[in-house]
Amino acid sequence: MTLLIAGVFLWSIVHLMKSVTPGLRGSIQGAIGEGPHKGLVALLILTSVGLMIFGWRSVPAEFVYDAPNWGRHLNMLLMVFALYLIGVAQGKSRIKQWIRHPMLTGVLIWCAGHLLANGDNKSLILFGGLGLWALISIFTVSRNEGPWVKPSEVATPGREMISIVIALVLYTVLFGAHRFIAGVALVGPHAP
Repeated sequence: MTLLIAGVFLWSIVHLMKSVTPGLRGSIQGAIGEGPHKGLVALLILTSVGLMIFGWRSVPAEFVYDAPNWGRHLNMLLMVFALYLIGVAQGKSRIKQWIRHPMLTGVLIWCAGHLLANGDNKSLILFGGLGLWALISIFTVSRNEGPWVKPSEVATPGREMISIVIALVLYTVLFGAHRFIAGVALVGPHAP
């Protein structure tokens, strides 16, 4: 469990530095340079992902609460929306007229869906921890950016359709690869 907690903690600290402690982040960047700072951040993020994956796979699940029977199916539906939001965060999209932080909102949906589907200790640490990070980030980034200015440019309907198709393809790939990534098959004899 220590590796999993360390991974979630490291991920959260590295990502929150920009919005919570911009002065400290700026000092580090000034001391080592922009390029090395980006490299260090990338290394720490990859390390956190590795810790989360190895931590997840090394901890036996101990159930903390009973997830609802419908939670698994709702989670599968929510993942389509989560992937779409995460995918359109960096480009133009009409969704940005309604959602200020689509990537963080997508992470929140991903976490909430998985907490509805799983009631074990490691799910609570991973998805609860990352969900808390995303929620804190939404508030701190919004505070730093000031009032929300909706983007003036939106994607064309064709571009929106491409984003939806990409999200569906990625969903299909992740659905099939889930047992290799998380060690849990979503369908078949080993599905929960």
